[in-house]
Amino acid sequence: MPKLIAPSILSADFSRLGDEVRAVEAAGADIIHFDVMDGHFVPNITVGPLVLEAVRKITRLPIDAHLMIDHPDQYVAEFVKAGANYVSVHVEASRHLHRSIQLIRSLGAKAGIALNPHTPVAAMGYILDEVDFILVMTVNPGFGGQKFIPAAFKKVAELDQMRREHKLNFEIEIDGGVKVENIAEVSAAGVDIFVAGSAIFQSNNYADTIAQMRRALKG
Repeated sequence: MPKLIAPSILSADFSRLGDEVRAVEAAGADIIHFDVMDGHFVPNITVGPLVLEAVRKITRLPIDAHLMIDHPDQYVAEFVKAGANYVSVHVEASRHLHRSIQLIRSLGAKAGIALNPHTPVAAMGYILDEVDFILVMTVNPGFGGQKFIPAAFKKVAELDQMRREHKLNFEIEIDGGVKVENIAEVSAAGVDIFVAGSAIFQSNNYADTIAQMRRALKG
């Protein structure tokens, strides 16, 4: 599978969000990562479908909507309608996970499951063959700029092993603390999609940072 870099706009300058999205697209990003928080599932409030719709109008890149919200099924259709190409819901927030995945897929988006740092892979149950991607949180969700939690390596390796043993095609995405210095090690564990927020948006040159990440991924 190709290695994809997904800048998280949670770390962008929201006073000029359109310019920031255009800048990372021009810098070589593959996906725009869009963090949705409701102040209940996580202790922060961010953005909703209207902002995603605005972002959709200014980029050709796929948009990855990570729903860190309670009752995600109530809002999935709004985010897909607004232009999300990937939608992930948290196993901890969805009472009927299989139904959530079916809903996302029925609307034409790629369906993903997100796991908090403390949540084991086993919490997903018998649904691995139904998902398009799995998002492993390597920080506690809610805020950007946190340090990578090393225990996530074991979770990623477990998912990668299960994927190979059962000949499944889901992608493994990782979110939190990814930077130039650790992206190669993260990749070696089996990750396909790398969400990077502050590492890109707080750098002096987005294109140079993304280029450094790609060089590190190639070894």
